[in-house]
Amino acid sequence: MKNIRHIILDFGGVIINIDYKKTEQAFVDLGIADFGARYSQLQQTDLFDKFETGHYTQEVFIDGLKGFTGKDISETQIVAAWNAMLLDIPLRRLQILQQLQLHYDMFLLSNTNIIHEEAFNKILKTQCGFNSMGVFFDKVYYSHRVGLRKPDKAIFQLILDENSLNPEKTLFIDDSPQHIDGARALGIQTIFLEPGMTMEDTIFKPKV
Repeated sequence: MKNIRHIILDFGGVIINIDYKKTEQAFVDLGIADFGARYSQLQQTDLFDKFETGHYTQEVFIDGLKGFTGKDISETQIVAAWNAMLLDIPLRRLQILQQLQLHYDMFLLSNTNIIHEEAFNKILKTQCGFNSMGVFFDKVYYSHRVGLRKPDKAIFQLILDENSLNPEKTLFIDDSPQHIDGARALGIQTIFLEPGMTMEDTIFKPKV
């Protein structure tokens, strides 16, 4: 970390705990038997891509999912299934973010969507009283707000350009290997958070 001046953090799987299987099972229960082939951590179909980059509205996204089921299900059921993957935000991780703010420029970069943003803001509010993740970062980049998503190099370049960051002094942490590759292509330093690794126990663990 000696040469690092700027840190870009992923959100899902790095800050908030997530379980893709919970959403997959919820949609299987609603009648989308092949949901796992349509959406996963590593790949997804056009419907999800366009929703995550803000090109599809929430209504279009929900109608698209309804079309996959072949039966009459409600918007409430779909939203609940879509949000099932979102678990908790450990307090220790938020404390680490506050500590890092004292020494580094901090940026949040997440492939997300309006439904999930509303849901995880509620989780954050319930757990610690903050209204948004913006209090922990200099700037937040959500894919559905900027029209770009990882692993596209353009979204990393956007952060570098807008904030005059030197990629060699910038660290990116993510739990998806394809996103790590996108950052590395621009010379950004990276840490791949492999399964079983956590921000608090592996990367920023207390000195003993």
